[in-house]
Amino acid sequence: MHFDKPTYKVHRRTKKTDIPKGTYTKCPLTGEPVFTKEIEDNQMVVPKSGHHFPIGARERIAKLCDEGTFLETDAGVRSADPLTFTDSAKYTARIKKYEQESGLPEAVITGTGQIHGIPVSLAVMDFRFCGGTLGSAAGEKITRAIETATAKRTPCIIFSTSGGARMQEGILSLMQMAKTSAALRRLADAGLPYISVLTHPTTGGVSASYATLGDVILAEPGALIGFAGPRVIKETTKQTLPAGFQTSEFLLKKGLVDQIVSRLEMRERLRDLLAALHLRKKPVAPAA
Repeated sequence: MHFDKPTYKVHRRTKKTDIPKGTYTKCPLTGEPVFTKEIEDNQMVVPKSGHHFPIGARERIAKLCDEGTFLETDAGVRSADPLTFTDSAKYTARIKKYEQESGLPEAVITGTGQIHGIPVSLAVMDFRFCGGTLGSAAGEKITRAIETATAKRTPCIIFSTSGGARMQEGILSLMQMAKTSAALRRLADAGLPYISVLTHPTTGGVSASYATLGDVILAEPGALIGFAGPRVIKETTKQTLPAGFQTSEFLLKKGLVDQIVSRLEMRERLRDLLAALHLRKKPVAPAA
């Protein structure tokens, strides 16, 4: 009996096609890969875990305001070098770089628009521009946004994200804290509401001024909110700090934050708050 020798086919492993860079984004909460496009379509919020990635100022405004109602103001107000900061050429070059990379004229976009038909004056900060730092130009734009609300008798909403005062502008940067706060006092004297929304991160001089002066203070989930960093506070106070003491969730428990609101629900929550506040706040007669 004759047996033919069996033949075997060798299947070579097909070379794995490289996945284009940026197709997936790793969720910081779960570690799971998620389609980047899926996150972008969901306002930079991971659908399952709810983690909030940063979102650009213009993208945020587009999701907040009624379509076609937002009118940008003071786009021509831009950073300069008022103190001729040491190594001034580098600072000026950095400002130009921030403009090119972010597509923004400054660390804040301001304008007027409508949210579910309610007119508002809006200021939205963007961390991509110099870490959202508060300089003379940003402070001026925010102050004008508040003054616009006062003049037009509309509510004012400010979305904050910032690393604090812009050190290259020294005392002129710190002056913006007082200037914006004074404008908010005049808004309050006119009986008009101010809603402050804290996003990740909101720190330094911004957190110590207009960001925490709202009639209502909202925060996005998981946002870092504080003045100084944990290491500086620990070294200054010589105390052990509780875990997560600078998160929006911790500050909600302590009363600094009124509500934590997902970005996906922000437009509707603002509508409800604006409707209630605008009806309840009455103009205060000026002192004799």
